[in-house]
Amino acid sequence: MKLVTGNSNRALADEAAAYLEIPLTAATVKTFADKEVFVEIHDNVRGEDVFILQSTSFPANDNLMELLIMVDACRRASARQITAVVPYYGYARADRKTAGRESIAAKLTANLLVKSGVDRVLAMDLHSAQTQGYFDIPCDHIYGSPVLVDHLAAQDLGEVVVVSPDVGGVARARAFAKQMNGAPLAIIDKRRTGHNMAESLTVIGDVSGRTAILIDDMIDTGGTICSGAKLLREQGATGVIACATHPVFSPPAIERLSVDGLFEQVVVTNSIPIASNHVFPQLHVLSVANMLGEAIWRIHEESSVSSMFR
Repeated sequence: MKLVTGNSNRALADEAAAYLEIPLTAATVKTFADKEVFVEIHDNVRGEDVFILQSTSFPANDNLMELLIMVDACRRASARQITAVVPYYGYARADRKTAGRESIAAKLTANLLVKSGVDRVLAMDLHSAQTQGYFDIPCDHIYGSPVLVDHLAAQDLGEVVVVSPDVGGVARARAFAKQMNGAPLAIIDKRRTGHNMAESLTVIGDVSGRTAILIDDMIDTGGTICSGAKLLREQGATGVIACATHPVFSPPAIERLSVDGLFEQVVVTNSIPIASNHVFPQLHVLSVANMLGEAIWRIHEESSVSSMFR
């Protein structure tokens, strides 16, 4: 088994390699002055089960191209099987047509991975579960919620309520509430006025006197989750904790999330690396390296990945 990584999340790859007790495969992944990507695999991968760990986060296009070219390099080096380990799958939000002549970039990205030579994909917390169906190869889908739940369960939060920031996230919030010992569920009914813009309207469910846990797959600009937090406090929540697997943190997310008195905690994972200037007092970053490492091992051993969540 070989574990290869590009430049998107080297720290996470190092942790996963430590869990697997294997060294990272030596490789050169660099960019020329004109932004072309060059990849060279230095170790022998002939006949090996190769796992390429690469989040396609900012800069999304550069990281996606790195992934595709790493796959091509390993395929041409006669790897036996290539698995793309994608902690954060970019372009996942463009998963359907809603307003006319739009691209379905989530499907296009899946096609690119398959055509480049990927044999299977390991992804974490896809924006929509239907994205698994865009792959004509096996796709293992795991969730970051267990590490979030463990973090919250170790604290005395009093009575809690799990809140979905929109109707589309109800299934995710319901599953999270079940893991939180059957905590009650609430939903924020909102009207979206444009991309990265949201207008919250009302809360469906009782949040008064409880710690509200807002759960989503990602935090991008923070508009949705921050407007939700303000509404929850107006409805009597004693505290608000934001939880998400993917800290995309596009501007002005940091300014919004770090406002005093809005969140007690903002809990995310390291599926996307967080720059030092994006750290703020309420932020808690949890590692998913062990979870990814275990999933990689199970795929290599041809055992069940889904049983990790039973």
